[in-house]
Amino acid sequence: MLQNPAVRTPIGISLGAISGALSRYYLGLWFTQLFGTGFPYSTLIINVSGCFVMGFFTTLTLGTLITIHPDIRLLVTTGFLGSYTTFSTYELDEAKLFQEHNLEIYLVYYLISAFFTLISLLLGNALAEFFIIKKES
Repeated sequence: MLQNPAVRTPIGISLGAISGALSRYYLGLWFTQLFGTGFPYSTLIINVSGCFVMGFFTTLTLGTLITIHPDIRLLVTTGFLGSYTTFSTYELDEAKLFQEHNLEIYLVYYLISAFFTLISLLLGNALAEFFIIKKES
């Protein structure tokens, strides 16, 4: 059964996602205990460390320095880092555009991402508040 990539690959990604999500959760608790809640240090540290690991790991494993099975690469990048921080995937895409000297596309992607993710979050908050108010009345 695990010889079939259609089964093996999603299982690997899922295992990575479980460990990434739990790492984010427990590290978030720990960083909050260390630094408090006045500034979102835990999110910042997790996003920055996830981006570092994404850059380090993909650079080592996509070149010729280290040969790694594609399923292991997906377990780490899509699974673990994808649930540890989706910001690392965003930054990987952004870095690719920047390194390819697609500066115009890079800037558009950066600005659109920053704007629309914030707007989407605020719209989601507003919609949830609407449903809460509607339920309470």
